[in-house]
Amino acid sequence: MSIHGDLDHPADLRVLSTVEWKAAAEAHRERLDRLVGPYLERRASGIAHPVVDFLFTYYGNKPSQLRRWHPGFGIALRDAGDYRGARGYHEAAGEPATFTADPAYLTKRRDTIGFVSTLLTATARRPAQLSCFGLHEWAMVYRSDDVRHQQVPLRLGHAGTDAVVESMSLRCTHFDAFRFFTPEAVGRNAEPLTRADQVEREQPGCLHANMDLYKWGFKLAPLISSDLLLDCFELACTARELDMRASPYDLAEFGYEPIRIETPTGRAEYVRAQAAVAESADTLRARMRQACTELSSAQAGFDAKD
Repeated sequence: MSIHGDLDHPADLRVLSTVEWKAAAEAHRERLDRLVGPYLERRASGIAHPVVDFLFTYYGNKPSQLRRWHPGFGIALRDAGDYRGARGYHEAAGEPATFTADPAYLTKRRDTIGFVSTLLTATARRPAQLSCFGLHEWAMVYRSDDVRHQQVPLRLGHAGTDAVVESMSLRCTHFDAFRFFTPEAVGRNAEPLTRADQVEREQPGCLHANMDLYKWGFKLAPLISSDLLLDCFELACTARELDMRASPYDLAEFGYEPIRIETPTGRAEYVRAQAAVAESADTLRARMRQACTELSSAQAGFDAKD
C-alpha cells in the first residue's frame, strides 16, 4: 500500500464543506489582521519596525504564508482548488476537488516532528528559571559599537549599557540568543552554550524558548492546525514586546514604555511578565507535544500498512 494509505479517499477523512472551511479561513485572517495588520501595512510601504520585524525576518516566515489557514492533518477541504500546489497538500481522489495535508509530506517531516517532540518534552520537564532579566539583548551590544537596531538609540548610552551588564550575572540558557552575544559578553555567561546541547539546556522560563514555539509550529505546518500556530504566534508577539521593552533600546518613538531592568522595581516587573508568558507557553507546549504524538502515531500507522 502507498504511504497515502486510506487517506487517498475522502470517505476516510473528516471533510469540511466549502462553507465551513472558508468561514474558518476568514476568521483566521481576521485574527491575524487584528494582531499585526497595521504593521503589515507599514511593512508593505518599506517602513522598518525594530520590534515586530523580528517575527518575520528572524524566523523567516512570510506574512502571506501565515495568512493561509490550515485545518491540520487528517482533515480535508471540499472544493478547495486554491490549495492546489500549496506546500504539503495533495488532492484526494473523487469529485469535487478535495484537498488535505499530504501523508507523503508527513513522512518527509518525520525527523522534524521527532526533534520538536524531544526538545519540547525535555524543556517541559525542567523548572522555569526567571532570573535572566532579559539581559541577552544587553549582552548583544556589550562593549561594541555594532548596535543591532541602528535606527533606535541605546536608552543609557554605551557606557551605561556596559555598566548594567557588568553589575549583574548573565544567565542565558538559549543558544539562539547566546550566539549573538558580543565576544566580550560570551565569557560572562554562567555557562557556555552550543547547538549540540540545546535539548539539554532549554527551560520553560526562557522568553526565547517560548517565542520559538511559533518557529516549531511553522515548521510543522500544514500538519498542525492554524489555530495552534496562531496561538503560538500571538504569544510570540507578546514575548517579543516584553523582550524589547526590557532591552537597552529607547523605543519611546514606537510607543513602548521601557522595563528598567537596571532597577529592582524593573527586574520585579520583568519577572512577573516573564512568568505570565511562561504559563501561557506551558499550555501551548503541551498542545504541540500532543500534536507531535498524534502525527507520529499516524506515521506509524502508515508504516505498519506498507
